[in-house]
Amino acid sequence: MSRFAGQVILITGGGSGLGRATAVRVADEGAKLALVDVSEEGLAASKQAVLDAAPTAEVLTVVADVSKEADVEAYVAATTERFGRIDGFFNNAGIEGRQNLTENFTAAEFERVISINLTGAFLGLEKVLAVMHEQGSGSVVNTASVGGIRGVGNQSGYAAAKHGVVGMTRNSAVEYGQFGVRVNAIAPGAIWTPMVENSMKQIDPDNPRAAAEQFIQANPTKRYGEAHEIAAVVAFLLSADSSYVNAAVLPIDGGQSAKY
Repeated sequence: MSRFAGQVILITGGGSGLGRATAVRVADEGAKLALVDVSEEGLAASKQAVLDAAPTAEVLTVVADVSKEADVEAYVAATTERFGRIDGFFNNAGIEGRQNLTENFTAAEFERVISINLTGAFLGLEKVLAVMHEQGSGSVVNTASVGGIRGVGNQSGYAAAKHGVVGMTRNSAVEYGQFGVRVNAIAPGAIWTPMVENSMKQIDPDNPRAAAEQFIQANPTKRYGEAHEIAAVVAFLLSADSSYVNAAVLPIDGGQSAKY
């Protein structure tokens, strides 16, 4: 299957986790890639993973901090200069932040999480939607979270940011559908990535694996999701297979968010 043959897919947070898995998936289906991450080492590892799966793939890597407007302008410019267009945008970069009760969360930590997860997502939308508007086509997938559609506790900054991503997704989808551009979001639940592993370490530094096993018992599937399972859904939303899907916020959580 070559759903992305000749298409350019831009992925932030491309140096690990969901970004890397999605890069491998769409490259295997013919995409040209621009991968963005704050970690140069992570980008190098992702590029190698892509080339292992799709040896002829074209891969541009850009080190950038998504919370800085100049960096966002630079990664969008680098992508269009290299490839001439942006057909799909996985607006994915994010952090969890430190877990704490709201009264102990601190304004500094709130600002840090918001700057990356919400401001960074907005800046990416702002710059990429301008490109897609001009070319008259494109698909955006924002990474929200089940923490963007319900309360999860001890994550004031993360919850606020991800609820904001959901709002921006719906707002931009309403604005840009008339221009041939679709905007959707995914709301992953417990997916075993480095970020989730770090979260379990915050819950139980001495035995994070035990915390992980306890945490997942509330899930109807009794397991964590895998990054490649998220990548398959992102690829669908980026592709023409989802041509009439717009403003959707899709939980990918084994059914946990539907459970009373």
